[in-house]
Amino acid sequence: MSGILIERVTEPAVQGRGVTVIFGRRAALVDCDVTLPAGATTALVGPNGSGKSTLLSAIAGLVPLAAGSLTVLGRRPGSNNLSARVAYVLQSTPANESLPITVREVVTMARFAARGLFGRLTPADRHAVQDAMDQLEIAELADRHLWELSGGQRQRVLVAQGLAQEADLLLLDEPVTGLDLTSRQRILTVVDDARAGGSTVVMATHDLGDAERADHVVLLAGCVVASGPPDEVITTDNLRRAYGGRHVREERAPGVPRIDEHVHPHTAVDRSR
Repeated sequence: MSGILIERVTEPAVQGRGVTVIFGRRAALVDCDVTLPAGATTALVGPNGSGKSTLLSAIAGLVPLAAGSLTVLGRRPGSNNLSARVAYVLQSTPANESLPITVREVVTMARFAARGLFGRLTPADRHAVQDAMDQLEIAELADRHLWELSGGQRQRVLVAQGLAQEADLLLLDEPVTGLDLTSRQRILTVVDDARAGGSTVVMATHDLGDAERADHVVLLAGCVVASGPPDEVITTDNLRRAYGGRHVREERAPGVPRIDEHVHPHTAVDRSR
């Protein structure tokens, strides 16, 4: 073997240039440049209405771009050959009691991305479903209907569904907001495990503490205010730019800012016109 060192170049999981998304007359994202590293956990942070969920939806191919370009795992968002490689987990909502669907059935839906709606499940599919339920500690709930569960249990079911897809890219929209401590810790542990297993995780969150645990952070306010390692992004100056009139305080230690959540935000981009 020669003494030449060959450096392996890893392409970003998500690459966006000038990403702009408009709903009616309201601009949700304006001229955003985003680069999300592969094999890492990225936290999307920012005040309400800052575009976190919109960016996740754009990555998943669920909303069109008004301008700019976006590639996901080297392909256009929403491409057929991406459907099995990208899993999108929404926030839990109250379940309809008239929908008689069990926990196992919800998690099993994850395998349809690869098999199709009428595809026959293989032993590998069933193992993926069972393993996801085991990781989220909901196996004992497998035969219960979704509407019977607490909010924390339902959210764990949805995360298990995303996990059972065995996707390369896992998108999570505020997966632990408002949850009980048990559900919160279990989901965060699973996120860490997915990243350790080689998956790319992008998680929207309001919690700056959760963002500090990520490998990469994108601070949004209708545009990208800052992007990079947590200690470079989560700074008092950046947070004041993103949260505007919201009070930013350094609470736990010098250089560790916190947001006063009782003050309404004024984001960096005026999206009212």
